[in-house]
Amino acid sequence: MTATTQTVREIALEQPSSIRVFEQFGIDYCCGGRRPLADACVAGNLEIDKVIAALESAAKKPGPDVENWADKSLESLSSHIVATHHAYVKRELPRLAQLAQKVVNRHGSTKAELPVIAATLTQLDEELTQHLAKEEAVLFPYVSSLEQSVSLGTAKPRSCFGTVANPIAMMTREHDAAGTLMAQIHRLSGTFTTPEDACPTFHAFYDGLREFEQDLHQHIHLENNILFPRAIELEESSS
Repeated sequence: MTATTQTVREIALEQPSSIRVFEQFGIDYCCGGRRPLADACVAGNLEIDKVIAALESAAKKPGPDVENWADKSLESLSSHIVATHHAYVKRELPRLAQLAQKVVNRHGSTKAELPVIAATLTQLDEELTQHLAKEEAVLFPYVSSLEQSVSLGTAKPRSCFGTVANPIAMMTREHDAAGTLMAQIHRLSGTFTTPEDACPTFHAFYDGLREFEQDLHQHIHLENNILFPRAIELEESSS
């Protein structure tokens, strides 16, 4: 049985199938994943017995194969993040922006939350665009070079930021900011619930936002809970 004193992050790392359960119950396993499961349930007004039962059920069910990135190379993990999650963000945000504009034009005068959601989405787009660029140009190449130098026994790569913990701290803060913006959209949209008179574009917009939130959570989980701690540990062990 899952220990209620385990953090949500620890459970997500040990049991990848738990991520779907956390998404189902609205439990933050990325930015807010460092609190115990019991505390997360209290914060979400959730019955912990139901959450634990769902976790145990998910662990027993044969589901889609979930890659365990905890024992893969940091280079392969960062490449996966770029090819899967960064690519998704770059592809999806422009599409969501177009849908947002259409929905605001059609329904914004009667549904005051829509212009706010659109503006928040624009802010999220701006912040994530800069964030991904820094990871791809600076942090991820350094982590891959560091891993290679440790493997070959050569000198650590030079950097302009001192220890790798410095840019990681910045990236983590930016993850928190992105998570806060996404949470605002989640709340403003009533958990992506469309009104009865919603048109197909309205449905497509909220469905897209829901999927984007799920991908963002998985994206941040891979970085905050796996890539970043392992990179810091690798650098410290090579000193």
